[in-house]
Amino acid sequence: MINSPKVAVVILNWNGQAYLQKFLPSVLQSTYPNLEIIVGDNASGDNSVSFLRDNYPEVKVIQNDQNYGFAGGYNEVLKSVEADYFVLLNSDVEVTSAWLEPVISLMESNPNIAVAQPKLLAFNNKDKFEYAGAAGGYLDKFGYAFCKGRIFDSLEKDHGQYDQPAEIFWASGAAFFIKKSCWIESGGLDEDFFAHMEEIDLCWRLKNSGYIIMYCPDSVVYHVGGGTLNVESPFKTYLNFRNNLVMLQKNLPFKKALLVIFIRFWLDLLSIFKYLSQGNVPNAMAVSKAHFHFLGKLSINRKKRIKDFSRLNSAGIYKRSIVWQYFGLGKKYFSELKERDFKQNP
Repeated sequence: MINSPKVAVVILNWNGQAYLQKFLPSVLQSTYPNLEIIVGDNASGDNSVSFLRDNYPEVKVIQNDQNYGFAGGYNEVLKSVEADYFVLLNSDVEVTSAWLEPVISLMESNPNIAVAQPKLLAFNNKDKFEYAGAAGGYLDKFGYAFCKGRIFDSLEKDHGQYDQPAEIFWASGAAFFIKKSCWIESGGLDEDFFAHMEEIDLCWRLKNSGYIIMYCPDSVVYHVGGGTLNVESPFKTYLNFRNNLVMLQKNLPFKKALLVIFIRFWLDLLSIFKYLSQGNVPNAMAVSKAHFHFLGKLSINRKKRIKDFSRLNSAGIYKRSIVWQYFGLGKKYFSELKERDFKQNP
């Protein structure tokens, strides 16, 4: 790539020495010519920083003075990074040597592409898509997130069925490519999210400004997933339910937000009953706690609302309920959803 734009791969770390030891070598083998690799440390209590300085002096380390979470941690670290592109990479991701070139080439092809992601496969089962991002993210009419290659807990095998570049609604935070100019324009991640869905919120804000989010299948990475919070963690459940409601309040027109959030409260009540029926009281309480905290922060999040929806790029929104399609009609795979039910970029 002639006159390659500068790329900064930034790994946010919190007590993740074992992941750095296992996966950082693959990142260092990246063949992209104009590259800086940075580890931002969120005030780890393990030996991560000393391990990096002793074994990888070529890696720049930026230390935060406390654990700001995923969103705040990246916001703090990226204040000190100079590059044309930021790549937010989870510490539990193994990359291939030429993983950067296809995504940067795709993003350079169109100035309106703000964000992109590679194909995410599961590190422990490399012929399957990975939960956190698979082949790109979508939202249904009620704000439920799902992926091409992963709907709820159903993961597809990768046999090349999603090997065409495609416009999506959101890109995974596990391997998140963004133009620095778009990061600055958007204000970065919403720190009040702490973790989970902050990348969807950022993508939605950019799409409300008319930008494009892309999936690039020519780049493949392998993600362990669940490295920070277990999938059954009540705290993770709390963050997912609370942040989803906040995201709806911030990014939908006022009347539509009222309607969708009202419906979501009833749908979330069903989730509470489901957890209780399974004897999972902590997760049921986490959903209830998410609702109370969301209501308590209504006035704060109202100030963050998008004011202008005239430039919305709605490509990647599923016009039906993915909950009904999955649980009611038994459609477990993305390929079973009708293409005409997805909004397209005008």
